[in-house]
Amino acid sequence: MNSKSLVLGPVVAIAIGGAAQAQELKYANWAPPMHTINAAQIEPLAKAIEEGTDGAVTLRAFHGGELGAGPADQFVRVIQGTADMGWGLQGYTSSQFPKSMIPELPGALPLGQPGYSALWRAYDTELAAEYPRTEVIALWGAEPNILMMRDKQVRTPEDLRGLKMRVAGTISAEAMEALGATPVQIPMTQVYNGLQTGLIDGVISGASVLSDFKLQEVVGSVTTGPNLGRLTFYTVMNKSAYDGLSDDAKAAIDAIKGEEISKLTEEAWVATADAALAAARQSADTTVIDLEGDDAKAFDDALTEVTDTYVQNVGGDAALTAMRGD
Repeated sequence: MNSKSLVLGPVVAIAIGGAAQAQELKYANWAPPMHTINAAQIEPLAKAIEEGTDGAVTLRAFHGGELGAGPADQFVRVIQGTADMGWGLQGYTSSQFPKSMIPELPGALPLGQPGYSALWRAYDTELAAEYPRTEVIALWGAEPNILMMRDKQVRTPEDLRGLKMRVAGTISAEAMEALGATPVQIPMTQVYNGLQTGLIDGVISGASVLSDFKLQEVVGSVTTGPNLGRLTFYTVMNKSAYDGLSDDAKAAIDAIKGEEISKLTEEAWVATADAALAAARQSADTTVIDLEGDDAKAFDDALTEVTDTYVQNVGGDAALTAMRGD
């Protein structure tokens, strides 16, 4: 074997090894690995990508904020390329997503209407501009918001007066102010300690957080019934990263993105919420108050102006009409 062969042999081996190595996409998950998002969305996406590319491209989740702490920075984190893909709440950066947040408004959507289908109905014409430099993978809503309190019981709007309520964004903040409460905006990852220490008296969110963030350990009462809106979520992919994928990888993502993965995720959210609320009903440590009829309507009536004013201020009439399917 000549000297030239001795040099080329290792180079060829390295090239072959590099070609066989799978391309890994990074998914930023700020929540813990046992959170609903993992089984509901990350694992199905990973399976679709790996199977659609015969293992040439894989998706790896980085849980618990490993790619950067703070759920409020998720959208920027993806745009900047720290992560290829990630999920978050529009409400954490409300000014970026004014129309996408319309389902968060009290009474905007009927309690039984899916959030994901409402968002996708409005996406092409009304919402797409709110997601620049990204490929939108999923848009979905949580289960309807309820009130979860540390040691108070809420049966009327007056029961909230003067209490400190954790909110996810500006819409729920305005709703709580309209009901006489003081909104406190802290990340969901800090709510457990906030309730435990008395920094906040309660939280407005979906029941899934009772189990996803173990709030059942520090929540003493739950109030359901009023149409308090629902949280909205997104999963986005860095546009450059998406455009740079192979045709097989793009096809694998395209086949599951949009309404399909959004529906799967929202249904898992609702299932988690239903199980958590059922557990609360069985717990001797939690009082569940189900308001109906005029008792629920008292909250709805007090919040009508919040919804009407917001829709008008963001020019959201067309978006709301599309979301409702009118």
